Amino acid sequence: MKRNKEMNFFNSMALREKYSTKAYSGSNSSFWMDDNYGRKTSIFDSWGEEEEVKKPSIDVIALAAYRRSISNFVNIVTGRNDINVRFASGDSYTDGKNVTISSNIKASNFDATVGLALHEGSHILLSDFEFLKKLEYAINNEIYLKAEKKGYKKRNVVTHLKNLLNYVEDRRIDNYIFTTSPGYKGYYHSMYKTYFHSSIIDKGLKSDEYTSNDWESFMFRVINMTNENRRLDAIDGLTDIYNLLFKKNHPSTMKSTEDAFKIAVKVYEVILNKLDDGVEETNEYGEVSKKPASENKSKENGEGGSGDDESKELSDEEFEGLKKAVEEGDVSRGHSSGSDIVLTEAQKKSLDKAYDKQKDFVGGKTKKTKLAKKYANEIKSVEESGMTLEEVGDKNLGEMDWNSNKRSAGKTNCIVIERITDGLLENNLCHVLRKNFYGSSDGDSKLVVEGIRLGTMLGKKLKVRNESRDTKWTRKDSGRIDKRLIAELGFGNERVFSTTFTDSYADAHLHISVDASGSMNGDKWDNTIKSSVAICKAASMIEGLTVDVSFRYTSWGHNRGEEKPAILIAYDSRKNKMSHIKKYWKYLRVSGTTPEGLCYQAIMDKISIGSREKDSFFLNFSDGMPMFSNGDIRYYHEEALNHTKKMVKEIRGKGVKVLSYYIGGEYERESNMGDFKTMYGKDAKFIDVNSVSALAKTMNKKFLEKN
Repeated sequence: MKRNKEMNFFNSMALREKYSTKAYSGSNSSFWMDDNYGRKTSIFDSWGEEEEVKKPSIDVIALAAYRRSISNFVNIVTGRNDINVRFASGDSYTDGKNVTISSNIKASNFDATVGLALHEGSHILLSDFEFLKKLEYAINNEIYLKAEKKGYKKRNVVTHLKNLLNYVEDRRIDNYIFTTSPGYKGYYHSMYKTYFHSSIIDKGLKSDEYTSNDWESFMFRVINMTNENRRLDAIDGLTDIYNLLFKKNHPSTMKSTEDAFKIAVKVYEVILNKLDDGVEETNEYGEVSKKPASENKSKENGEGGSGDDESKELSDEEFEGLKKAVEEGDVSRGHSSGSDIVLTEAQKKSLDKAYDKQKDFVGGKTKKTKLAKKYANEIKSVEESGMTLEEVGDKNLGEMDWNSNKRSAGKTNCIVIERITDGLLENNLCHVLRKNFYGSSDGDSKLVVEGIRLGTMLGKKLKVRNESRDTKWTRKDSGRIDKRLIAELGFGNERVFSTTFTDSYADAHLHISVDASGSMNGDKWDNTIKSSVAICKAASMIEGLTVDVSFRYTSWGHNRGEEKPAILIAYDSRKNKMSHIKKYWKYLRVSGTTPEGLCYQAIMDKISIGSREKDSFFLNFSDGMPMFSNGDIRYYHEEALNHTKKMVKEIRGKGVKVLSYYIGGEYERESNMGDFKTMYGKDAKFIDVNSVSALAKTMNKKFLEKN
């Protein structure tokens, strides 16, 4: 930004030249958000081809992600974690406790929304809301008397000073953010560009609109003083106000809201001194009062100008050309006797609307799109379930554009749901967790019951991990005296010591990952559910063994190419009891294709890291080759197989022992087992997962391995 020669201070609004869409095409969030952040990624849409595809008007998973990100920004900048960021239930303002944002958030306006949230959050941090509540009592009686002579009542004075105070306070607050958190400047730039700057404001400042000697004209010119198109000659008194705001008082000198108020009062006094005295009027009861002399004349043309016959209407294109000429020094910046720019009637209406928007901003009443109760409940459910979008994939999965001969990034978003909640189930926000599926209201509770029965038997067979073995060596030169050998001391035997070695196992955690793709439907699915429940039940019987279970699937998009890989953490023994499985697992269903390695990549940081103190195991249930595609990547054949292999290798690299069960028939085993072993290695097994003995045998073998 060019340094303003006249203003050596924080200039929060003179930002458009540097941060216009021409000069600033990127998002301030682009360094941490991928290009797909905020695009339509609804996870609750059609179940399949039999249902009508209905495009939702609100994407709650994206909104939840936006709200969470904005909340983090506010917490970081303010250094507080008690400021609630919420969606608007109507036009709102900062109330000293909450930050309200619009529900109409998308990638194009995310930066401006962040900026506004930071702005409101910093008000909560720094503004004195108790002082604001008592503002009318802080105003000196002399101000009320002066304003009364100009035709303004007490309520008008309070409103005027409140708006002036908001403007001065904004300078103080924004200066704080710029000096303490300079990395967030870009969000403020976007905010002011969205809520404050526009071409019509620039044109209005250069014209003779709002140049009458009245309150509205003064306010329009004052709140735009940081705009480089300002004209201090437009109304008598603007130069004095400019000096008060920007030369005599630097934002850093204001330490409180009361300091800002004192400056606002001085500005108001300048305005009152310049306004004409009010005009007396008598009502029907003979009561005499005053009204402003220029009431209803705030937008008359030419009152501050020369009435020059050379004035002409300029199109937007002509005005942009004039601005460029001014910037390059071809035209003088100001006029001492009015302007030669005249707005068309349409431009005047646009200017009035833009000014109203500015007044709303200064008054803390920016328009915010309401959020319907239905969507508010869904967003609450999304956040309670811990639902997030995690970027997965790599360049080898990118689509080739043969026209440019370049490959796309090969990245997409994976939906990760950290826990099952009632809201997740009731609002149908997860495709593998469905009530009333194909006419079933109770779900498959019999599978859970059978799984618990099998698990009780399995737990007894896996208890060997709880056991410890003591090995004793006698007739040693050192150690503890073996009482049975004491008698031999009389025969000259000095080796009467013994040592004991105890062989035991460290605590362990098991992560079970279940393929919930459509090909698992039927007996394979039933068997897998029973086996997974059985292992969870068995683990609950074994001291020092914890387990969590995830189901991986694809979530259909409401448009072709918008599918997402998805993974649901359906149980975690560190947080849930077996009653959790009994309550929810009867509603588990299959959905979509097999985004195998993509889902592993999404939860890589959630998989326990093996160590000497704690063993970690990863158990997979699946029935074949990974496959998935959307508008971002194609996940098939060698590329998908190699990516899954890479992810399994990365899991092992964390010290995690991997075991994989192939679920399928004899024919499937013969055709796919080779690829299955390529992905999961020599520990890939084809077993009857309903056989307690088979499960116990393979699991004990893995559990009892020593590093």
